[in-house]
Amino acid sequence: MSGGLKKILYVEDDDLIAELATMAMEDFGELAVRHCSCGAEALEAMEDFGPDLILLDVMMPQMDGLETLRRLRTLPGGEGIPAIFMSARVQTHERDAYIAEGACGVIAKPFDPLVLADTLREMWAAGLPASA
Repeated sequence: MSGGLKKILYVEDDDLIAELATMAMEDFGELAVRHCSCGAEALEAMEDFGPDLILLDVMMPQMDGLETLRRLRTLPGGEGIPAIFMSARVQTHERDAYIAEGACGVIAKPFDPLVLADTLREMWAAGLPASA
């Protein structure tokens, strides 16, 4: 993964959490963020945005984060993009399920906005299952 982390496709249905996380990634992390409020919106944004990383909430209506990731992986270029889940559901068996789906990390909610971008960079660079 060369060139550094620059662009994040962020899928989160909670407006307050999305606003805080987006601000943290853009202002503190100097990352370009495309926020999508649902899985269907993420599928539409994927090709045009061309993210380096996919950051997903797990619990969303209509299409949860796991299904969203499965569908993003079927799109051209989607299969190789690292993904990280950010969720309040972080028991061991849940983390194991996210990693089994191909996530390279899991961030627990509530998260620390001051270190969010650094945590994402570390997980992205490692490219290995990790937890925060």
